[in-house]
Amino acid sequence: MLDKRGCGILLHPSSLPGSGGIGTLGSDARRYIDLLHAMGMSYWQVLPLTPPACGNSPYSAFTAFGGNPLLIDLERIIHEGDLSPDRRADNYPEKYVDFAAVTEQKMALLYQAASQFLNRINSSRFNEFCDFCESTPWLHNYALFMALKRRYHGNSWNLWPGDAARPTTDMRRKLSLELETEIAIQKYLQWQFARQWQELRSYANQRNISVIGDIPIFVAYDSADVWGNRDNYLLDENGKSTFVAGVPPDYFSATGQLWGNPLYDWRALKRSGYQWWIDRFSATFKLFDLVRVDHFRGFEAAWHIPADGQTAQTGEWVPGAGEELFDALSAALGPLAVIAEDLGVITQEVLALRDRYNFPGMKILQFAFDHDPANLPHNHVRHGVVYTGTHDNNTTQGWYLAASDDVRAEMHAYLGCDGDDGAGNLVRAALMSVANTVIIPLQDILKLGSEARMNVPGTPFGNWEWRFTWDMIPEGLATYVLSQVKRYDRVSYGENGYAQRSFDSRG
Repeated sequence: MLDKRGCGILLHPSSLPGSGGIGTLGSDARRYIDLLHAMGMSYWQVLPLTPPACGNSPYSAFTAFGGNPLLIDLERIIHEGDLSPDRRADNYPEKYVDFAAVTEQKMALLYQAASQFLNRINSSRFNEFCDFCESTPWLHNYALFMALKRRYHGNSWNLWPGDAARPTTDMRRKLSLELETEIAIQKYLQWQFARQWQELRSYANQRNISVIGDIPIFVAYDSADVWGNRDNYLLDENGKSTFVAGVPPDYFSATGQLWGNPLYDWRALKRSGYQWWIDRFSATFKLFDLVRVDHFRGFEAAWHIPADGQTAQTGEWVPGAGEELFDALSAALGPLAVIAEDLGVITQEVLALRDRYNFPGMKILQFAFDHDPANLPHNHVRHGVVYTGTHDNNTTQGWYLAASDDVRAEMHAYLGCDGDDGAGNLVRAALMSVANTVIIPLQDILKLGSEARMNVPGTPFGNWEWRFTWDMIPEGLATYVLSQVKRYDRVSYGENGYAQRSFDSRG
């Protein structure tokens, strides 16, 4: 894949329009896919679909394997009879996600639906899902973890009583019996997410759109992954991290970024043949057609910060599993459809690891005109993926308006343009690139400003909330974008060619 010219849009499902306070996998998602098809797009890129933990970030999740229940379409559940129509809640803002309100109200409705289903039906499809997932331990491990988290009022697992925080095999069996109902509810939520997502992905594939997912290299400390597999991480005898992850001072922060994630004990993972990673990639490729691997350079060497460090400046680079890990993954899963997020402090060793497996890397046009000329279009390569910006950047229009006069002048001179259409000019530059693949945030297609930014790295609150509304899609947008994508030979024809590429912005 990614061996011919194509274009895609970056948008997380939570940013989709619709009732219920957050984007879902329902009818608005299908309408969005219809919009992508009408634009001539080949790809829809999303952020991690896992259930967010700290700060509502999809990059900090309660599990690296499961799906976010908040994305479940309640209308589908109502249609199936697990929830009555009068249980809809629609007193939410349209243009951002109020995570506290949505989580409280929607999870209550999902619990009602799960209880109704489990009391009413003995579903072979649900049982098959549970049995299939039991071939790897993630589902029951996660369900038990979430059941215990509910029992202990949402506290992090290291604050639970010892027999729950560090259960023996016998204690796991005992807890599983005690929490049987809650565990079944958690499995129901994962089943609903999985079936709704696979149907939506199939809808996209039928329209010749491939879905690009995202694997964060690290997991959250307060997660089923760390709780259930403590030996895989650098923890002390009390279960506390000895070192945590981050990056040194960079474009985003003068003091670096202190992420706080636990770091892997690669020697322990090697003794298991990297089975946890094989299971993780296998589960992820069941959800997506391709996968962007976040912070790819961490597999070659990761920035280890002492757990008591106040900033990321005190860390050091420590080698990762590198080739051994990717050789094990390739042996188990075959060629890997991976995009390597190779941004930040990149060494020749990182590039060699990326190129050994023929993974395309990334270029960010916003970086090109002020600090990293490697991102300029004349330095692009065919086997690469070009972005105007990512979820961590300002929107391109917001970036342009905030840029210095010198940066704007350099951009105008390089691109041969003038005026204040920063987003439009950078989108055209991306489409013209020699790189086979271009991914553009929807905010940049709509030329939105900083108010539509998704995330500000290093800030704990107020992120991941942005949503678009259908009245933001002007009439004729799909036709215009299609003409641009067609001009630069990036249209995915599919079986229907251009004839079916129409979209009514009025719905």
